[in-house]
Amino acid sequence: MTTKTTKTPPTSAQADGTDTDAQARPTELITLSHHLNISGTEYQPGSRIRVDADYARRLRRQGYVARG
Repeated sequence: MTTKTTKTPPTSAQADGTDTDAQARPTELITLSHHLNISGTEYQPGSRIRVDADYARRLRRQGYVARG
């Protein structure tokens, strides 16, 4: 008995790790109010970094983004 597979093979963009949806997401420039480590990179308070808008929103809720 054979079964039908509905999965499609990954496109070349998905296979090499570049996702067009991720590149189209809006980003924000934020100023950190606390020390933060993102993927092994350390950022000191007062550092200005560009992050995904959703990630910036989560950082604001946790108090990592300076006001003003």
